[in-house]
Formats: sequence, structure tokens, C-alpha cells
Amino acid sequence: MARELKRIAYVEDEPDIRAVVELVLTTLGGVELDVSTDGAEALRRIPAFGPDLILLDVMMPGMHGPEVFRRLREMPGCAVIPVVFMTAKAQRQECDSYLDLGAAAVIPKPFDPMTLYDQLCRIWDGAGA
Repeated sequence: MARELKRIAYVEDEPDIRAVVELVLTTLGGVELDVSTDGAEALRRIPAFGPDLILLDVMMPGMHGPEVFRRLREMPGCAVIPVVFMTAKAQRQECDSYLDLGAAAVIPKPFDPMTLYDQLCRIWDGAGA
């Protein structure tokens, strides 16, 4: 039986989106959430937090999501953590490029806050967690 999804690292620079996701995942999902507001902060925080899953925005100032993903894959302990990209640029070609990098899934923005936790659980289960 698969473990329950309980620890998520979330990386998002937009405060309004971040607030909605934080509320949904902690209140409806009951998860322990570690939030970073940019890629550099995520690279510092995620290895110590040890999440079950990483929810990663694509377009951020400084270091974009795919670069954060590549760097996480080079870190001991982070290489196997499933990563889900969230993006407003969800054209098929772009989504395919994120999946080709090794992402577990891509969630387009806008997303349905009421189903986000369940969606992440399905992705996590499918990633072999």
C-alpha cells in the first residue's frame, strides 16, 4: 500500500496563487507544506525539508522552474522526488518538454483549487510513491 502524500515543497513567486495553494493544501489536504518564493530559496530549503513531492512554478524571476528542476536532480536525496510543474503556458509542446525533463506531471494554470490535492495524490501514486 502506498504511503499517504503528506509533505509537499511548493515553489511559487506570485503571492495570490501561493496563498490559494497554501490554503488548499494545508486545510483540505492536511499536508505539511514548505514554501519557497523563488528558485534559489527552493534549492536551499528542499533538501533539508525532504518532501514527498515538489510542486514547482515554471515562470519565476531569476531562476525558472526547469533550471530549479535540473539542479534538484543533481542533489543527493532530491533526484527521485516527483516534481509537478504548474504553468500558465500549458501548450502541448511546452508540457511535453517538461515531461521530457522527467517531471511527473504538468498542471495548467488556472487550476481548480478544490481538486488540487486529489490531483497531486493521483500523480504521486502514479509516480510509484
